[in-house]
Amino acid sequence: MTGRPDDEGRRAELVTALGAVRTRIAEACAAAARDPKEITLIAITKTFPASDVAALARIGVTDVGENRDQEAAPKVAATAALLGDAARPRWHFVGRLQSRKCRSVAGYATAVHAVDRPELATKLAAGVAASARAPVEAFVQVSLDGDPQRGGVVADRVCEVAAAVAACPELRLRGVMTVLPLDADPDVGFGRLAEVSDALRAEHPGATAISAGMSGDLEAAVRHGSTHVRVGTALLGRRAQVLG
Repeated sequence: MTGRPDDEGRRAELVTALGAVRTRIAEACAAAARDPKEITLIAITKTFPASDVAALARIGVTDVGENRDQEAAPKVAATAALLGDAARPRWHFVGRLQSRKCRSVAGYATAVHAVDRPELATKLAAGVAASARAPVEAFVQVSLDGDPQRGGVVADRVCEVAAAVAACPELRLRGVMTVLPLDADPDVGFGRLAEVSDALRAEHPGATAISAGMSGDLEAAVRHGSTHVRVGTALLGRRAQVLG
């Protein structure tokens, strides 16, 4: 699949792919004795055009994710123009968040999955206040191996970042998120994230969400309690090179 305009062929591709992903989620939930309604599917649309986002919205995808503000901000506007009065998706920011981008991201994101230091919480909250909008959901990004290239905070500092988020009325602490190291065993990694989530809930009972799992490992993530899976390739195909 490619990022073609929203014609009938592309719509048919997306319908087929969405059905396959939802089947995988349902089967993973059945194996884990969970309700599929507990799982939020986030379509990761980075590098794909606004026409694809609009097409996904029209076939029932309510949540989409982006990881770069310079791509996301104009795509949000373009998608709104394409959908008009139709229901628009909730936007999730899932990439590493730079301090200087907090104000922009706070203007359109319903949820930010990559808060990994207290100062980001403060700047994001200021951006929400400036936009005069409802509180933004925030996930604390957890680093499972301490690699600074992927971002995230090590497990023993998660509660420190979470406290900074919880102190901001403009933010709503949802839970934890991680990006697995490339060579990680998904069951080991997601199992560790579940332990971090349990520890966080001991201090913040409402922080029950876990953002984990992508196209290749969503089953393992669901098995270990993920509530938000971030799916790109399995839903939209190989990354497109141009935007529409």
